[in-house]
Amino acid sequence: MKSAALLGIGLATAMVSTLAPPTNAAKPTRAASKVAGRPWMNASLVPQARVAILLPRMTQEEKQTLVVGFFATSFRAQKFLAPAGSREGSAGFVPGIPRLGIPPQWQTDAGIGVATQGAAERKRERTALPSGLATAATWNRALAFRGGAMIGAEARASGFNVMLAGGANLVREPRNGRNFEYGGEDPLLTGEIVGAQIAGVQSNVIISTLKHFAVNDQETDRNRGNAIVDPKAARLSDLLAFEIALEKGDPGSVMCSYNRVNGPFACENPWLLTDVLRKDWGFKGYVMSDWGAVHSTEASISAGLDQQSGFPFDRTPYFGANLTKALAEGHVAQAQLDQMASRILFAMFKHGLFDRPVTSAPDDLPDAMLAKDAAVSQADAAEAIVLLKNESGILPLAHAKHIVMIGGHADKGVIAGGGSSLVYPKGGNAVPGLKPIVWPGPVMYYPSSPLDALRRRLPSATIDFVDGTDPLKAAEVARSADVAIVFGTQWAGESFDVPLTLDAGGDGLIDAVASANPHTLVVLETGGPVLTPWSGRVAGIVEAWFPGSAGGEAIADVLTGRVNPSGHLPVSFPASLDQLPHPEAPGKGEFKYDEGAVVGYKWYDSRKLTPAFAFGHGLSYTRFEFSDLNASIAGGAVKVRFSVRNTGRIAGKAVAQLYAFAPGWESPRRLVGFDKVALAPGRAGQVTLSIDPRLLADFDATARCWRVARGNVRLELGDSSANLTQSAMLALSPAAITKSEALCRSGTAR
Repeated sequence: MKSAALLGIGLATAMVSTLAPPTNAAKPTRAASKVAGRPWMNASLVPQARVAILLPRMTQEEKQTLVVGFFATSFRAQKFLAPAGSREGSAGFVPGIPRLGIPPQWQTDAGIGVATQGAAERKRERTALPSGLATAATWNRALAFRGGAMIGAEARASGFNVMLAGGANLVREPRNGRNFEYGGEDPLLTGEIVGAQIAGVQSNVIISTLKHFAVNDQETDRNRGNAIVDPKAARLSDLLAFEIALEKGDPGSVMCSYNRVNGPFACENPWLLTDVLRKDWGFKGYVMSDWGAVHSTEASISAGLDQQSGFPFDRTPYFGANLTKALAEGHVAQAQLDQMASRILFAMFKHGLFDRPVTSAPDDLPDAMLAKDAAVSQADAAEAIVLLKNESGILPLAHAKHIVMIGGHADKGVIAGGGSSLVYPKGGNAVPGLKPIVWPGPVMYYPSSPLDALRRRLPSATIDFVDGTDPLKAAEVARSADVAIVFGTQWAGESFDVPLTLDAGGDGLIDAVASANPHTLVVLETGGPVLTPWSGRVAGIVEAWFPGSAGGEAIADVLTGRVNPSGHLPVSFPASLDQLPHPEAPGKGEFKYDEGAVVGYKWYDSRKLTPAFAFGHGLSYTRFEFSDLNASIAGGAVKVRFSVRNTGRIAGKAVAQLYAFAPGWESPRRLVGFDKVALAPGRAGQVTLSIDPRLLADFDATARCWRVARGNVRLELGDSSANLTQSAMLALSPAAITKSEALCRSGTAR
């Protein structure tokens, strides 16, 4: 979503009035209950049956009410007032229909927590999870679910029943300003983690979206740019991530993106919305647009768009007065409108919006709830932190008596990403006034100070702080310290892309401090991968991402060893820009992704390039050993078993990563399975993975299904894509794998 202030159009009162909420929907519905004469309120019926009963009772105006959403934040200077019944300062609102007991849809951003729009006069203070990329770095499905459940609970408690979460775009372009909202560069990891988070959100009896569908892999020119990618390659990469997330999370809605995909805009792209999403994947919910992503009435509806969202972000009320005219002239059939309304009602019934309606919308949540939720965020942040380098055992900080902490506003808090996903924290911005202060800002620092947290954990140590604005002064202060900790930050956000460098001369600051003190530790707070030209001159590197509401506490826990780091990279860190498929900065017009499905580590492997830090990399304060890898096909499914042992002296969590390769694949290896295993020192665990057959197959673009070829597949096991210590062979036979509806069973299309 984007700020209305950036639309570049005058929102005249006359234009807004063309799509005003209908008079019978001005007030939100009260709590739903079984009422005589409302048989669709029988919760024992399946959603399809309830839709079939309700839809014929709706007037044409009521059906059209469901297919239009409004922005829910007033812009008085532009003569737009949020509709009556909306939650002021929130993302969106679809009026309810009290006559039929159809509740409103109150929509909130996003996948990190309950956000407030920057133009809102009063900000909701809520809990922010670490970034989506940070949660992916945990490689922990259960933790992703728990985080989703937490933000979903806050959404419901705040009066929302639709959460615009579930960002599943691949990190195809590492400079994408919104990479922090997504799940990494691999389709399996992204799909599993994002799917778990969606399921967590929806465990609160609300709807979550899955977004931004699809190939919305850069922010530069996102509103007009054309992402060109081979359809088969897309099915093996970007779309596979969405497919897995859809299966694991079962979202009520899918949000189509701003960009074009191979020509048509995503929100009027029949290949995406009908052929792939509905015919191939069987999606039964509704497709909503991103805010301002609609460009037509007939074409969008024919392609499969069900709901125009966030008016007046679009220039015209395509699903309002324009749709009324198109229906009257026969350009849109009545059956099409009925289908759109049916899909929306289906999701609302399925996910409990009728049966367990939201009943209140307090401005503030109880302090006890926020404290409990902060603990969830802190656990996520701590497990997301990736120890990239640890020379001479600089970590954990056990014996240092004099520590100097430098830069990154670490005395105040931790940085957050910008744009529509921004959550305003309890206590407000710890570093107010940093530019930009308006969209896509403000630049936000959550009031969780790493400096204060470290001082509490190391009361006997002297810990000084230097702001780092003068690198020479910082180096001089650091020279006499036992350890110098430099915080390097990179602000990123919606509507812009970012260089792979640190903000405010951070790279130069690190160089200066490392030259003065060989015991220099770098803590990164970034939206994604960055270049690390100074890595050979520092003793340790920690990637903390955008760590959320309790990020300072999580960082201190890892630095002191209270938490053994167990994060592993969900993205590759390039050694230089010329290693990227597209070294040039993201541009406008056509985005030609001629690397196809060879994204991230697959690109590095296929080109025999060595990144600075490989996909899956992550160190620990203990050591793990893998053994006894074996694979078999039994009962129509592929099973892989192995052992993992903690050979060190402290408890830790191993991230077991299984990769596969077969001749003819797009790259030398694919991630086909993973698990996170907690082990006490000296203890071993047995792990069994069930391998999705699609990950061992090739996509048949003609038949639109996955084909497993007869032959041998090499399996490799380790703790990163660059450190694989066990291998085994698996003999594949198409006839033996039966546990998948996605596999081709004939030469015909589905």
